[in-house]
Amino acid sequence: MPKFTKRQKANLDMLPADPVSMEEAVKVLKSFKSPKFDQAVNAVIHLGIDPKQADQALRGSIAMPKGIGRSARVIAFCNPDVAPKATAAGAVEAGGEELVDKVFGGWTEFDVAIASPDMMRFVGKLGKVLGPKGLMPSPKAGTVTPDVETAVREFAAGKQEYRNDDGGNLHIVVGRMSFSEADLVENLRFFHETVERIKPSAAKGQYVKKFVISGTMTPGVQIAI
Repeated sequence: MPKFTKRQKANLDMLPADPVSMEEAVKVLKSFKSPKFDQAVNAVIHLGIDPKQADQALRGSIAMPKGIGRSARVIAFCNPDVAPKATAAGAVEAGGEELVDKVFGGWTEFDVAIASPDMMRFVGKLGKVLGPKGLMPSPKAGTVTPDVETAVREFAAGKQEYRNDDGGNLHIVVGRMSFSEADLVENLRFFHETVERIKPSAAKGQYVKKFVISGTMTPGVQIAI
């Protein structure tokens, strides 16, 4: 049997026995005894999809209406005339083949990589470097785009990529514990509506099976679907 701390035991005792409304779930989450740092609030939706089928896989990007309380380090693979605009928009590095070579040499001090379509012929060689880290630019994720400046600004401000895992789950950060209840509910509702909107036509039966939110160091609270 696992050993729980006093805080963990107290939080488990506060868990509702049944799924609750989105508003009540956020209220319970914020009432948990918390560590001293501002925890991330995570949401997980378990979906009735077959992850092995390409026509049921979900991948894209999402920007929460109330943000997520943190920024990301973004780089941009782009032509020299675009690089200053990308840097001004928030990129920590922007450039063409010289930046590709820098990353190929092992530099990966960034969270998101954006690329213009014409740069992909150079960026392609980074597949073995960026692929395993989930950092390879992709049109589906919105990280390969002709509008590099806008993409850099959005991802630097907290726009996130999402992709279902092998169990058919989508994980996303919806804010911080310091957010107001109203802002967390708005972000959660936006995430849920986005997931419903991108339902694959090939998915059969119940689509959204389970919806849970948690803090970095709290139990999960199940939301009634």
